[in-house]
Amino acid sequence: MTVQSLPPGHVGTVVTALRMARRPTPGPLPASELRIEPWAEPDLDRYRALFRRIGARWLWYSRLVMSDAELRAAIGEVHVVRDSGSGEVGMIELERGPGACRIRFLGLVPELTGRGHGRWLVGAALALAWRDGVDQVELYTCSLDHPAAMPAYLSAGFTAVSRAFESFPDPRLAGLLPSDCAPQVPLVELS
Repeated sequence: MTVQSLPPGHVGTVVTALRMARRPTPGPLPASELRIEPWAEPDLDRYRALFRRIGARWLWYSRLVMSDAELRAAIGEVHVVRDSGSGEVGMIELERGPGACRIRFLGLVPELTGRGHGRWLVGAALALAWRDGVDQVELYTCSLDHPAAMPAYLSAGFTAVSRAFESFPDPRLAGLLPSDCAPQVPLVELS
């Protein structure tokens, strides 16, 4: 076993690539009061705010450091999840390519975590991803993700195909995310 030191101020994670090479048998989605709507041209400030609300606990930061032009170019096919009060409480973001669809971002706000909506969200994402001409659906997750994420993906029919190690500057130290978010990842202050 090798222990690898990280540069000061960095966080490390194991990234797992998942693939589904066969369209699942369609079935009913689990019941949910949530609904999904296409978000054709997301307002960038609202997109970033929702991205932050969903992902701060898991140290999602990539979209927060992009300029408006970079973000506009990077955003894929976005579907917003709404609650009964029409509030934005989640998102599914897809990237389509020849024969494949990648689920780039998939998540709900922390207030909905642990209330049974995850299975519904994964099912809804798969229903959106598997369109005509799609031969496989891909997804990347990491060890910083919610502990129920990997079991949910495997249960839905994904197979792990590779792993990699990624390190990145801790977004809390840069002020991109609050210092108290992601309590499962201790903040190592720079000395």
